[in-house]
Amino acid sequence: MITSHMNGYVQEASGQAKSHRERAVDCPGEEISLLKSPHSSSHMERIQHYQEELRKRREEDNRGKHDIDPNASLRLKKLSQNPKVGIDNPTFEAKEKATKETCYQDPLSMQHSLTDAQSQQDLELIMQLLAKEDFRNAYTIYSTVSQQMSRVGPTSPLTAQAQDLCQETFYLTMPSPISSHLWFCLYVLFISMCVCFMWQALMQAHDSVAGQEMAEENVTQYLGETVKLVRLEKARDTPLGATVRNDMDSVVVSRVVKGGAAERSGLLSEGDEILEINGIPIRGKHVNEVHDLLQQMHGTLTFLLIPSSQIKPAPHRQTVMHVRAYFDYDPSDDPFVPCRELGLSFQKGDILHVISQDDPNWWQAYRDGDEDNQPLAGLIPGKSFQQQRESLKKTITDKTREQQGKLWYAKKNKKQRKKSTSNFTKNTDYDDILTYEEMSLYHQPANRKRPIALIGPTNSGHDELRRRLLAIEPEKFAVAVPHTTRNPRIHERNGREYHFVSRPSFETDLAAGKFIESGEYEKNLYGTSTDSVRHIINSGRICLLCLHTRSLRVLRSSNLKPYVIFIAPPSQERLRTLLATEGKTPKPEELKEVIEKAREMEHNFGHFFDATIVNMDPDQAFHELHRLIDKLDTEPQWVPTSWLC
Repeated sequence: MITSHMNGYVQEASGQAKSHRERAVDCPGEEISLLKSPHSSSHMERIQHYQEELRKRREEDNRGKHDIDPNASLRLKKLSQNPKVGIDNPTFEAKEKATKETCYQDPLSMQHSLTDAQSQQDLELIMQLLAKEDFRNAYTIYSTVSQQMSRVGPTSPLTAQAQDLCQETFYLTMPSPISSHLWFCLYVLFISMCVCFMWQALMQAHDSVAGQEMAEENVTQYLGETVKLVRLEKARDTPLGATVRNDMDSVVVSRVVKGGAAERSGLLSEGDEILEINGIPIRGKHVNEVHDLLQQMHGTLTFLLIPSSQIKPAPHRQTVMHVRAYFDYDPSDDPFVPCRELGLSFQKGDILHVISQDDPNWWQAYRDGDEDNQPLAGLIPGKSFQQQRESLKKTITDKTREQQGKLWYAKKNKKQRKKSTSNFTKNTDYDDILTYEEMSLYHQPANRKRPIALIGPTNSGHDELRRRLLAIEPEKFAVAVPHTTRNPRIHERNGREYHFVSRPSFETDLAAGKFIESGEYEKNLYGTSTDSVRHIINSGRICLLCLHTRSLRVLRSSNLKPYVIFIAPPSQERLRTLLATEGKTPKPEELKEVIEKAREMEHNFGHFFDATIVNMDPDQAFHELHRLIDKLDTEPQWVPTSWLC
């Protein structure tokens, strides 16, 4: 059973080839076989081929005919069918002596044939008109313009293989035997002209000039349509980089992919209809047939195209945009992807380099680190498109839940139903749906270190790792002094253990958003302020924070530029062993709760994590944490672009 995807709907088909709305004409990594160019054969092979054809024909028909058969050569056949054959070259036209017509002849010569009074009166009016200076000037301008418009420019080249045509004609006209003395004389004259070096040089020069003119972008007529001839060079290791689709019996270029030969040449455009490829007709073929054909071709590809009549809009964005993905994507599971072969898979947290947003629904991008191994850009869902379909999924899910709880929902009063509807509308806001966040590279200054936020569930070991860093390098790491509304104890000093403030002052700062996190314990308020963290940063040290996941939004909205590391617990059995070394004997339910809490954190807040450390071994986890912190001094890191504005 083969699944086909058409217009966004999934269809099951048995015994049929897979069908897509678009098909990549060739894909990187697929084996490409050699297909010789039509003009890559040597002259000797062509000569032997035509001699063999003539020998067989003479054996079958021994009537002594020596007429040139245009059907014996593909080039001669095309040339004989060309309606332009016989056009004179105006460059070598002799100057013709033509009498210039004038309207200033003596009207008296016409009086002999015009004898009636009315004709004489009309003739008098004409003479008066010709005598006017304005009429003479207008007639002079008309004559000059007519002369310029009647001039014929040099004709366009009909072929760039005139030299090959001469050689083929020569071997097609070889006599065997010579039937008449007159024909023999003509033949000798023709042979002497063909082998003449000057004639060969002339044909070579013609082909060189014609090739340059035709290579630019030949526009001519084909079956009543204006077409263009495009030549592209396609190497074995460089895909063409285009997708095609069927429009009735036509094959149309649907998308030009960044990084391919088509995009670099700039000669193929979206909407162009492909008529021929290397002389092979394309109309009526399925996109899968075109894919199989082009997959085997390399070298010079000649496309005969009908240019797109659509006005191409200006590119949406020319510069590269770097984004971090906040969702997992697998094109093989996406029924809406226009070309599955070009779909780019990624995971939550990956950095993507978006190089084209011309199609707002399907961006073209590279995954960070894969630029060298990924010759063609891949297709990823555009931000608006992804938000729309995620909102649609949520709407369907909410409606399903609404149907399941319909009886309970009917018992609500009017006020409750209105509140529920308001919440539903709020939940469908696209801003709440996470897709991508624009990122930029940032290298922290030597005197302003980024704060390190360690996130993890209870018993994951993140608090122990923080204490270990503080104990080993107290001159490098520090913790922010928290605020509290309780009274200081005897040994405590304001600003060292805590910042002791009044409850109204604490509540005022809390309402102003000055606290990263806060809470109440035994009727006293506690919290960590952004000013306390900034004080550590200004001192040149690294501030270590152990925060709850709900505090991450506040921390990221500040201008502190935190580096968030998630400390994940190991498996349940390994976690039991690690806690046992600390003298702890948790219950199986508690161990399971730690694992589930970690999964929940990663699912809901994983897009905020810059790195993840699985605490399988405390020593290995500590060294990995130290390595990540040291890397901030040596390597630039991706941060939200909004942080740098």
